[in-house]
Amino acid sequence: MSVAEEDHLTIGIIGAGSIGSTIARRLSRQGHDVMIANSRGPETIDEAALRTGARAVAAAEVAHGVDVLIVSVPMNRNADIAEYVRSAPEGAVVIDTSNYYPMRDGSVRAFEEGVPESVWLSELFGRPVVKAWNAITSQSFDAKASEPGDRLRVAIPVAADRDADRALAMQLVEQTGFDAVDAGVLAESWRQQPGSPVYCTDRTRAEMPDWLAAAEKERVPKRRDLAMEVIGDYVRGGGDATEGRFLVAINRASYS
Repeated sequence: MSVAEEDHLTIGIIGAGSIGSTIARRLSRQGHDVMIANSRGPETIDEAALRTGARAVAAAEVAHGVDVLIVSVPMNRNADIAEYVRSAPEGAVVIDTSNYYPMRDGSVRAFEEGVPESVWLSELFGRPVVKAWNAITSQSFDAKASEPGDRLRVAIPVAADRDADRALAMQLVEQTGFDAVDAGVLAESWRQQPGSPVYCTDRTRAEMPDWLAAAEKERVPKRRDLAMEVIGDYVRGGGDATEGRFLVAINRASYS
């Protein structure tokens, strides 16, 4: 299946935070039938996520009949929503946007031993998973969408084991206003996890392949933790860590 073959897709989104809500707005604007759910009920979903046509539904309903299911929750909440993911149709493409931060999620032994996050999630869900939309700040995702052909258009890496799944996810990434870059199979998706040179650093399509290749697996978690220390010190000193340019600058300095 591809977007080119279908006028529109039925898309479910679990998670109505900044990334999930922006995806809902962008993809419903493209004509897709988008449903979005959170853990607190449809009445709690911000109207901003629905303004271009997405529908708020209960979490138990969000995977029903979908072509694509996008999971956009903190890593430590994935076990809570696994039953909804498993209820999606067998042919549905499951896309994961989450990231592991041990100071928020608690220590996960598999991650500490180097298992790529989305490989672990694929096992948790019992489904093939695509990793996309994880390597961009919510600020850049909200503000930096642009048209195809823009030389400075920000790129987003997409990894999956099945070529068709990766191709579909890349088309959807393009429809949200960013260049999609093929980042290979899921076993290599650690190259787009927190601490990697492409993680939340606003690389372009031309830049991204070299930065993906430059990632060093043993250094990625160390650089993630270094960046969090710098950001924590900045906040304790009265700085605003939600300022997008600051986050990109810190990430580039810490991860490159």
